[in-house]
Amino acid sequence: MRVHCLYDLDELAPYADDWDRLAAGVPFRSWAWLSTWWRHYGLDDPPARGRKRLFVVCVFDHTDRLLGLAPWYRDFSASQGHVLRPLGSGEVCSDYLGVLCQPGMEYQVTQAVADYLTADEHAGDCDFPRWDLLQLADFDAEDHAVGQLIRRLAEQGNTVHRQTGPNCWRIELPTTWEEYLATLSKNRRKLSRRLQRSMLDTGRAVLHHVERAEDLAAITELLIDLHQRRRHSLGEPGCFASPRFTAFHREVMPVLFRQGQLQLSWLELDGRPAAAEYHLAGDGVVYAYQSGVDPDVLDLEPGNIFTLATLRRAIEKGYRAVDFLRGDEPYKAHFRARPRPSLSVRVVPGRTTARVRHNLWLAGSNVKQWIKSGLRLVGTGGE
Repeated sequence: MRVHCLYDLDELAPYADDWDRLAAGVPFRSWAWLSTWWRHYGLDDPPARGRKRLFVVCVFDHTDRLLGLAPWYRDFSASQGHVLRPLGSGEVCSDYLGVLCQPGMEYQVTQAVADYLTADEHAGDCDFPRWDLLQLADFDAEDHAVGQLIRRLAEQGNTVHRQTGPNCWRIELPTTWEEYLATLSKNRRKLSRRLQRSMLDTGRAVLHHVERAEDLAAITELLIDLHQRRRHSLGEPGCFASPRFTAFHREVMPVLFRQGQLQLSWLELDGRPAAAEYHLAGDGVVYAYQSGVDPDVLDLEPGNIFTLATLRRAIEKGYRAVDFLRGDEPYKAHFRARPRPSLSVRVVPGRTTARVRHNLWLAGSNVKQWIKSGLRLVGTGGE
């Protein structure tokens, strides 16, 4: 096998189809999602210009076929040094990021990546970008490839620090709607049947889906408006207050739509737009990524109606799961979603400066936890 690190989108573009093959249908890992993210959060980030650099480690077989890749970038800060992070991380909230591998080649690919990162031959190579920290935040705890990579790096003497992260929540769908309803609690099932009879079956609530590319822009603006109105009603700025976040999605959504990985829908209640949702899809899974709701019609339960309609449609279309993604909001368990734990891992090489930085970070993290624990005790009247 041959391992080569690529630092430029133009170098990577010829491998876009292979990249998507290795992404195995997970939209957050796709070439479209991650290359667009880099353009907005790497290349078009003026404060980071010269500080951030692509760092995509590619593993090829003897015929130059791409077997796997680690889609990362390198950032710099005075406190942590040169940090490797996954493309797509940060405010975009890309879940299920990882190391992309040919099925059955996870061990070989991750061993090759780990060996490349720590090879002695790089010690005198001025062109090899040094790294002081590999930071993998909120990845699926059951991701076999990432687990293999971390074990190999630990075996090589690198310091590995693990923390639990927020859960993702997923519903494994049965084959019929009635089977799904039977899994709900008695009260939730009663509520669901009432909303179905009184709103969906009567036509008061109608779920629409964008079917044509020319309709995408208008419904995207509806989603943004509803999302921002709801967040503002809660005293929050809302995701789309970020110009970079908004620009990223306006660019990537048409691409994903053409590829069949975007589902944009809106709900009308009594003929009026009441909610909109932005879903991603791939490999039999619908990912409920972002939503917006009119705060003036919350008494009509547009969120519950939308979720029920989405689940019923997913079952009818033959999807195997609906994933509510990251966050432990109570409604997810009410719909019988199951938690999928995540981990955040810091890998620190053996260089003295890197370990000093890590120890300082660890001390600061421990102080923060101590302060939080003290505040919790004060809040509960503890001593």
